[in-house]
Formats: sequence, structure tokens, C-alpha cells
Amino acid sequence: MTRSPRLLLALASVAVAFAAADTYVVVLALPDMMAGAGISVEQLQRAAPIISGFLLGYVAMLPLIGRIADLRGRTPVLVAALVVFALGSLITAAAYDLPSMVTGRFLQGVGGGGLVPATLALVADLYPTERRGVPLGIVSAVQELGSVVGPLLGAVVLAVADWRAIFLLNLAVGLVLAAAIRLASLEPPSMAEPLRPRLARRRVPDLLGAALAVLALVAGGLVFLRPSQLLRDLTWGQLFIPYAGDGRWLTPVGLVAIGAAALFVLRCATARRPLVDLRGWWRSSRDADLVGALLLAVALGGVILAFATADPKVQVFSDQGLWYLLGAAVATVAFVVHVRRSPAPLLPAGALRRMPAWGAVLVSFFVGAALIAALIDIPLFARTTVHRDSQLMAALVLLRFLVALPIGAVVGGWLTRRVSSGLITAGGMLLAALGFALMTQWGVDSLEQLSADLTLVVCGFGFGLALAPVNAAVLASTEPAVHGVASAMVVVSRMVGMLVGISALTAIGLRRYYAGLEENPLPTAREVCGDRTRCPAYSDLIAAAGIPQEHAVFAGAAVCAVIAAGLALLLFRGAPTKAVSPTEALRSVG
Repeated sequence: MTRSPRLLLALASVAVAFAAADTYVVVLALPDMMAGAGISVEQLQRAAPIISGFLLGYVAMLPLIGRIADLRGRTPVLVAALVVFALGSLITAAAYDLPSMVTGRFLQGVGGGGLVPATLALVADLYPTERRGVPLGIVSAVQELGSVVGPLLGAVVLAVADWRAIFLLNLAVGLVLAAAIRLASLEPPSMAEPLRPRLARRRVPDLLGAALAVLALVAGGLVFLRPSQLLRDLTWGQLFIPYAGDGRWLTPVGLVAIGAAALFVLRCATARRPLVDLRGWWRSSRDADLVGALLLAVALGGVILAFATADPKVQVFSDQGLWYLLGAAVATVAFVVHVRRSPAPLLPAGALRRMPAWGAVLVSFFVGAALIAALIDIPLFARTTVHRDSQLMAALVLLRFLVALPIGAVVGGWLTRRVSSGLITAGGMLLAALGFALMTQWGVDSLEQLSADLTLVVCGFGFGLALAPVNAAVLASTEPAVHGVASAMVVVSRMVGMLVGISALTAIGLRRYYAGLEENPLPTAREVCGDRTRCPAYSDLIAAAGIPQEHAVFAGAAVCAVIAAGLALLLFRGAPTKAVSPTEALRSVG
């Protein structure tokens, strides 16, 4: 037994919130990060891998990490995920070009994504089915709270330092949380246990492995940072002269870093008590079906790249999107064949056989498709109408939605003890659909009215209500041995739904926009303003022309929310998530 299971869950929840905040912190820091990688602001499309790299790491590796959490335990995965997240933060902070920055962001995505299924499975370990609602609601709330904290944290850090400080902060917090979770998971020593056996159980640290790790980090840091004092020195500067070409890693210090890292890996793979148990993690990966995980990662990666690398203003998916989707389809077929033939597949046979289990994956997809419309198009509507000169003020409009969302998540978790998960999810998504329906009536000055604030609160609260019941349904309908991978599939489905949703809904909105222009072409600026250089009337005209596009997106999101509600009512029947029967619940309110 751990020292404090509740403390362990609290620390894991904080880690989930912090990793979620990192998803959004890049929104403000992206222009400065582009400059750090040598990309001009006009080349925004080249910076897409900074975003898609994180998403790829977050989503593609989730099923494997979730399955490892089932086999190896929740705490080791939580600690390892935080260490990977910290390593990715370090590489991102020191990045000097786009490949190194994308590598760092990918590792951040792997680590941040791995925290979610392990934490959800930890809730299932600590609480019986009928008492999971509130803890699941809290975990869902802190995960969504990151969307509020992330931009604010980025704004605060950028006000006093440059963008690299954001990722150095991630590095420090990630390591502190990893150490705290490790300590919280240790068994308390028994007073009756003799001192000598206790001392004998303590592992002697691998000093050679530690020395190699330090050497690799120091040499690698010099490769990334290239201190000007050393570069100008006649003696030390020779360490940074490449043997061939102009690559940083083909220098003496670069080769030292590579060699030390290779020896460290070799040491961890062969030592009796290594600093990092690579052999144990390799066994766990094989037992979790590494081949199946890689096939699924390729399939998910193809979908992510097809939509995440597209310019939503002009296309549903990127120019190479058809090839990405073709590769994803081939990998999906190979994955299905592999799962059927493997004796121990990534997704064990029958893991999601119950209707509420696979239903949660399907519902989560449509929840994500609707949610992304709010996260993207509400600030876009604000920028088009009332906040044309301030991106920050337009983004702050979304705060009404985002503050209500975690509150709804906690309430939804609490209601799960009394009401079926299908009813709560359906009720929440119908509230969200109502909010989107009201948004389709917004005009140029609607965001200045109190009714718009109430609409945003209702919509955010509705989404929050639906989060915990979906997780509760999948956990209540699957065996404890597959809680990690089942939770991962729900998260993956929602992320894929968000990517597909934003592309499809934006395409619908653009079609509505161009159709409107064909029916009512816009006059020229000279026709409206004459010779004036600034003309509010023409700006109002442009804003009014763009509103039907946003209305179409909101209408599409409302349809997705209604589909999610209907599926939840249909598919969550029989999910044993509440503590009392429906009859008792009705009596308690009568």
C-alpha cells in the first residue's frame, strides 16, 4: 500500500493539468518560437510541425502507454511520463532549429499524453464503480482547466522572460512532480522491521551510468547553446568546429555527446542495477504489443498529419492528405489483422466488447468534433466582430466558456452517483447544442450583450457535464486489467474528433461564405468609403459578410453535439456507473 493513495491521485491530477496547459501555452509563444527556429512570421505554414508534432506524440503513443500502465502499474508510468515530458521540455527550451524543436515537442506530447490514461486508471484502482464519478469529474476538470491556465501562464512568463523560460519551467515542474509521485507511492517502513534489512533493500546508485548521463547532458547542452565565450576562445572553440559540413553534431563536442548517450544506453541495457531500467521497459513494451502499437500509431499519425497540416481556410486536409489517409487505411487494416492473430494484442480480444465501452469511444469522437468548434470559432467570431484590433481580447471572450467547463465536469461527476451516465452525457451535450444554436443567432454586436455571456456559460457547462460520465462508462464496462488502454482509446477518439471536426466544419463554413458572396457580392472599399483610408462602415460590411460562415460552423457543432447526446442515450444503457437504482433516485427527489 502506498503512503497516501489520495495524495498520489492529487499529484497525478496536478501533473495532468500542467501538461494540458502546455498544449495551449504555445498559442502565445509560437511567433517567438518560430523566430528561435529561424522561421519568419510570413512562413507560418512551416511552423505547423511544432503543433502537429506535439499532437502526434500525444495521440499516437497513448494506446501503448495505456496498455503498459495496465501491465507495469500506474505509478511507474506516471513517473516515466513526467520524465519524458521534462526531457522534451529541456530539448524544446534549448532548440536552435525546427527539427530539434519538433523533437522536443513530440516528447512533450508523449509524456503529457501518457499521464491521462494512467491517471484515469488510477481512479478506477482507488475507487469502486459507484464512487468514481466525482474523482473522474475532478480529473476531467483539471485537464480542461489547462486550456484556461495555459494562455495565462504563457502571457505571464512572456511578460518577464522569453519563450524558452516557459519550457524551463516545464522542466522544473515535471521533475518535481515525478519525484513527489515516486515518494508518495513508496510503502511506509514498518516499525517492526529491523534496520539492517531496510538498509539492505536500498539500491546502490549506478555511479557509472549517472556519470555518462551527466556527460551526455552537458555535452549536448553545449551543442545546443554554443556559448559565445567558448566559441571565441582559441582552444575551446576548436571543440565546436565540425569535421565535415556545418552540422553541430559532427563537432568534437557533438560526437562526445552522441558517444556518451550511446554508452549510457548500453550501460542501462547491461548493468545489473541500471540507473534506468531499459530492459524492464523494453519487456513491458513487448508484452504490451509494441508491433500493434506501432501499426496503430501509423494509422493515427496519418489521420493527424492529414488534418493538422492543412490550412483550414482553403482545404479540409493538406495537399498530401490523401496519401496520409491512404497510409492510415493500410496501417489500420494491418492492425486489425495483427490483433486477430496476436496471442497478446495491444487491445485484448473483447476488451471493448460491451456496448457502453465501445460506445464511449464513439461518443467521445463527436464530443471532440463539437468541442473544437467552440475553442477555435468563438475567439474567431470575437476577432471578426467586437475585437478586431486585439487578439488577446478576442481570446479572453472564450474564458466564460472555459471557466464553466471544469465546473460542469465536477457536477457531472457528482451526478454520476445518482443518474445514469447516458442521461448525464445526453443532457450535457443537449445543453452544448442549445448554446451553439443560440450562437447561430449572434450578430455583429452580440458579444457585447449579457445574453452572449450566458450562452457561453451554458455551452461550456454542458460540455463539462459530459466528460466524467463518458470516462465512467468505459471504466465501468471494462475489466481492471484493460482500464489503461480503454481510457487511452477514449482520449484518442476525442482528439481525432477534434482534428476531423475543425477541418470538416470549417469547410462547411467556407462553402456557406462563398455561396453568400455569389448571391450578394461585396462592393469595393472605394464604393463604400470614397477616398477615406479608414472606414468603419466597410469594416462592418466585411464583418457582416463573415458571420454566416461562423453561423454554419456553430450549426454543424450543434449537430455533432446532438449526435453525441443520442448515441450516449442509446449506447450507455446498462453501464453500471451509479450507486442507486433509477427507482431509488426518483424517490430521493420526490
